[in-house]
Amino acid sequence: MASLGLNLDEQKAVDRFRKDVVEPSMTKLVILDFWAEWCGPCKALAPVLEKVAAEYADKGVVLAKLNVDEEGFIASQFRVQSIPTVYAMFQGQPVADLTNARSESQLKQMLDQLLEKLPVEGGEAQAAQELAPLIAMGEDVLASGDGERAVGIFAQLAEMAPDHPEVQSGLIRALIAAGHVDEARAALEALPPELRADPALAQAASQLELAASAPQDDGELAALRTAAAKDPADMEAQFAFAQAAFAAGQRDDAAATLLAMIGAEPDWNEGAAKAKLLQIFEAVGLEDPWVAATRRKLSLLLFG
Repeated sequence: MASLGLNLDEQKAVDRFRKDVVEPSMTKLVILDFWAEWCGPCKALAPVLEKVAAEYADKGVVLAKLNVDEEGFIASQFRVQSIPTVYAMFQGQPVADLTNARSESQLKQMLDQLLEKLPVEGGEAQAAQELAPLIAMGEDVLASGDGERAVGIFAQLAEMAPDHPEVQSGLIRALIAAGHVDEARAALEALPPELRADPALAQAASQLELAASAPQDDGELAALRTAAAKDPADMEAQFAFAQAAFAAGQRDDAAATLLAMIGAEPDWNEGAAKAKLLQIFEAVGLEDPWVAATRRKLSLLLFG
């Protein structure tokens, strides 16, 4: 909208319009409703517009209302002859006249047609973009070993996006890393079944199961290590130490013990050592470089 040659009030009106309508329309589909207090049909239409805009918010639709008595200059720029007049705005331009869509079904049909054609950013997509760097920050803190700080980050994210699987997975894994295993278990069990079934929660569930084998203290882990070293042929002792070592954060020792078991007795306890190693891979994350390196060792052992 041109701004040259405008008086102060007109310039202020243009600035308000840019802020309230034009700027949001750069990424959203704006329903622009021209109305007035004295307009009965406007008041009848308003609940329909508000309801549909709320239902379509996640699809990138927002509602902007413009009182023609207060914003007469803007209304004149759009050549509004009668009210209610309703336009769909995208990237600063009117893309459709929605005035004749007086029912929910009519308005939704027209919006659906516009959304199919226009590159409108939905609320869910925008939220995902905003969350991504915050999740990455939480994962970096968790990878650094600061479980308590990671819990704080993911707890805040969980308040923002309680149904986001990566956020819930991060929170559970952070609780485990911080030693709050019971809280982690409660957090997992509190999730709805459809969220627990998400692949992102598989890593957290695996870590939680493995954490159950954590030794009570360094003395218990040392005793398990001694028992395993004393008799390498004792598969039960090897397996117990491997589980405790991983739960205590000593994944290299855990993997080395399990690989040795697979090399010595691959079929022991129906392949329990291989199954435990694969569970560890899932818990750490299949894209982790340590997992990739250890998987190569397993492949050489099985197929080399």
